[in-house]
Amino acid sequence: MSTLLLLTSALQSSAEVLPSLALLGHQVKILPAEGSALLEAPEADLVLVDGRQDLAGARGLCRLIRTTGTDVPVILIVTEGGLAVVVHDWGMDDVILHTAGPAELEARIKLGIGRLAAAREAADPDAHVIRSGEVLVDDATYTAKIGGRPLDLTFKEFELLKFLAQHPGRVFSRQQLLQEVWGYDYFGGTRTVDVHVRRLRAKLGPENETLIGTVRNVGYRFVLPIKEKESKADAARMADTDSTQDA
Repeated sequence: MSTLLLLTSALQSSAEVLPSLALLGHQVKILPAEGSALLEAPEADLVLVDGRQDLAGARGLCRLIRTTGTDVPVILIVTEGGLAVVVHDWGMDDVILHTAGPAELEARIKLGIGRLAAAREAADPDAHVIRSGEVLVDDATYTAKIGGRPLDLTFKEFELLKFLAQHPGRVFSRQQLLQEVWGYDYFGGTRTVDVHVRRLRAKLGPENETLIGTVRNVGYRFVLPIKEKESKADAARMADTDSTQDA
């Protein structure tokens, strides 16, 4: 699940601007399609700009977003008539018809976010390595270790561990995990998630199986080791102390 920012001046819900968006599980935040809104815009994985009714305004907004220095992908939403006049120098990364289906929209979102991740990885050779406690996941070589011990994981077990380790402490429902790990077009039941979690815990070993925590009636989360939680809390307290002294 990604966090998307929708910039639109329409007095409508996101489902009216881009109907297929309502069928996906992403978190959508809506702000007016105005330059001033960018000053208070929350962090997002991708920006959607509504150009259905005001194409000229949308073009200016896309260009303005690029002047802020952000590298977050921008997708311009247009009608079929607008599609005929869009050109490459408008500042967006991609363009999509407002009538596009959920599969196409999901693919474009993943491609946009994926291209950004690839660019950041090229700039930082260690960007593909996820470390959480004693768990190390290398997205480039598709290998995982815990305490230096290699884990013999299937592809889906690896993807599940990687996704949970990327979001330590955050709880995901079984349905969300199905969408993120197995994909939008997977038609299996949520029982699949339970089976893979059980197998993953077995491979982590008795001393580490609690890293994949169960939240009753909700889903699963990656549990940070106590030492790591304490070190992060200490760092936060030190930062608060420093800021108080500076004041």
